Amino acid sequence: MTLLCVDVGNSQTVLGLFDGEEITHHWRVGTDDRRTADEWAVVFSGLLGGLADAIDGIALCSTVPSVLHEMREMLVRHYTDVHSVVVEPGVRTGVPVLMDNPREVGTDRICNALAASRLHPGPSIVVDLGTATTFDVVSPRGEYLGGAIAPGIEISLEALGRRGAQLRRVELLRPRSVVAKNTVEALQSGAVYGFAAQIDGLVARMIDELGWDVDEVCVIVTGGLAPFAVDECRTPLVHEPWLTLIGLRLAYQRNV
Repeated sequence: MTLLCVDVGNSQTVLGLFDGEEITHHWRVGTDDRRTADEWAVVFSGLLGGLADAIDGIALCSTVPSVLHEMREMLVRHYTDVHSVVVEPGVRTGVPVLMDNPREVGTDRICNALAASRLHPGPSIVVDLGTATTFDVVSPRGEYLGGAIAPGIEISLEALGRRGAQLRRVELLRPRSVVAKNTVEALQSGAVYGFAAQIDGLVARMIDELGWDVDEVCVIVTGGLAPFAVDECRTPLVHEPWLTLIGLRLAYQRNV
């Protein structure tokens, strides 16, 4: 079976084409909330090319309500013959959400929890580095226990560049040292090593608060900026770049 999975994020939209359980093609495009359903259809058509005819199903989730509306319209108008599943509150995922208001949890975070519980049985923490940096805690029974949300690396640098009178936007690169000798590398040091320390610190606090054995917890990192965390964190990390897409595939299977 060929399944197209689409994860619409605040900054980027990630598409992955699965042949069974294997992801064979993937694309990443900017999320533009001004695009209409027809424009999104053109984007999909251009990326998929001749692969579009082989698609048997589509699974989709979105953190941007206006884009989700257009995506629904696109599915109705341009993919009428393809079975689709939009992951949202009320759709079966098999993940109990133990939150004060389960409906307010982003569907991408639920997909991450679903994939994490399937790929790594036992307690896990998912760190997703995108527009925001999110931390999602999954119990050994596959329950979504809660988490934390922090500003993402790139938007933090952008905000600092706008508000700092003598600062400017810099490329997100690893500097030569933690103790920087110029302003550009000082900003890079604060971003790269500062966010790595944030991940180490929050993960350690979460494990301590839950009383888990640190050696039994799998810490999974995903998202467009995940490579920075993998290289710089002291916490042992498992890099799963397609975690959300895998969660979408699993959710689709539960709802077909």
